[in-house]
Amino acid sequence: MVFNSLTFVVFFAAVLLFFNLPFSWTAKKIMLLVASYVFYAAWNPPFIVLLWASTVVDWLVARQIHLQTTAGRRKAWLVLSLVVNLGFLGFFKYGAFALENWQHVISALGVHYQPAKWSIVLPVGISFYTFHSMSYTLDIYWKRVKPIPNLFDFALFVAFFTQLVAGPILRTSDLVPQFEKPRRATQDQLFWGLLLISLGLFEKVVVADGGLALTADAVYGATRPLGVADAWLGTLAFSGQIFCDFAGYSTAATGAAMCMGFSIPNNFQFPYGALGFSDFWRRWHISLSTWLRDYLYIPLGGNRRGDVRTYVNLMITMLLGGLWHGASWTFVVWGFLHGLYLAVERFVQRRVTLRRWPDATGLRFLVAMLTFALVNVAWVFFRAKTFGAASGMLAGMFGLHSGAAPLLPTVRMIETVVFVSGIVAVHLYMRNRTVETVTARAPTWAVGTAWALMMLTVIFTQGSADGFIYFQF
Repeated sequence: MVFNSLTFVVFFAAVLLFFNLPFSWTAKKIMLLVASYVFYAAWNPPFIVLLWASTVVDWLVARQIHLQTTAGRRKAWLVLSLVVNLGFLGFFKYGAFALENWQHVISALGVHYQPAKWSIVLPVGISFYTFHSMSYTLDIYWKRVKPIPNLFDFALFVAFFTQLVAGPILRTSDLVPQFEKPRRATQDQLFWGLLLISLGLFEKVVVADGGLALTADAVYGATRPLGVADAWLGTLAFSGQIFCDFAGYSTAATGAAMCMGFSIPNNFQFPYGALGFSDFWRRWHISLSTWLRDYLYIPLGGNRRGDVRTYVNLMITMLLGGLWHGASWTFVVWGFLHGLYLAVERFVQRRVTLRRWPDATGLRFLVAMLTFALVNVAWVFFRAKTFGAASGMLAGMFGLHSGAAPLLPTVRMIETVVFVSGIVAVHLYMRNRTVETVTARAPTWAVGTAWALMMLTVIFTQGSADGFIYFQF
């Protein structure tokens, strides 16, 4: 069940109706938990067992960690949680990847080994709900939060349908305290919630699927060498597509929660207006970047142990962040590039500041465009299925296929330029603003007109209720 489907519209309307009926708060929470399991089971019902297992194990383990008085026992219980969570994640998401690489290793040693075909289905959203659940035991271990008294509230936190399968990645402190007392959306919250759902669907259906996906698919599916224009436009199209696809889901998820009176953190803050890569990661997939910072980068030592160790910690964090996205070495290279970008940026920032330049505004624009260009170079490895495809795309982007015949029709090229330029322009304008403040200052007629146009284009765009890209992660 995806947000951009009529099935979800009916499902969400039924949830809202029940949630606003005069039942007890306990009954409403039971309904939300059941609805969340129904939402998840719509993909593959048996995988509900994995969700339950992760939930029960982490709730019980967290209680034991809290009760133990010796460091050894606390650590032993934490290890159990990590083994269960990472074991599930490793088997379902990385099992085929590990088997394939093991086959290559022993083949290089002269041993012929042909394993059976890996046919295990990847559970939707396993990376997200595993991080939801695992963060709780880590926070209990580090004494950042107190144990949740009842399993029911923790189960609802892990399974809450709005962010279950593609984030944001929440901490218990983000949501569980909101379960303590009855909640009901105010008129303003309902307005903002519905507006955010509309904006998210517009980003996904109209821009990502209707405006950019065809160009990205055509270019990355090409079987012949590409020229500079085609290679760059295909990559720029994917850059806009993945932002609008993922940010569209996160925006709709935030809006759906708000319609019930719940508040969940923003996951994007106009990342293509970023000035550098640390700024980019403060704006892109914020819940993942802060998760990696708090549970990996800082425990490794962060920037507290000298420059060399800082660069190593950055690289480890981004390599694992790349691998989190998918079981492929191309994702590892994508993470490596972002780790390299962050390390080089840190090195340069310690020697140069923008305030020393006479034209700071112009320089900031150039920095933003350089950041965006290098982010697109990294996106090649995120989108390409193989290193051969990635190297061919980069060769085209840097003019090494001088005799390549054009691929994209002129109309498609113009469409891509318009959409991507519009996205970047909006991000640059909005980098220090929020949707809420801009909307609040706009005339009512302008907001109503924009909202109506968004919904009309969503309705009339010919779509196929495609799943969101990050469902596969």
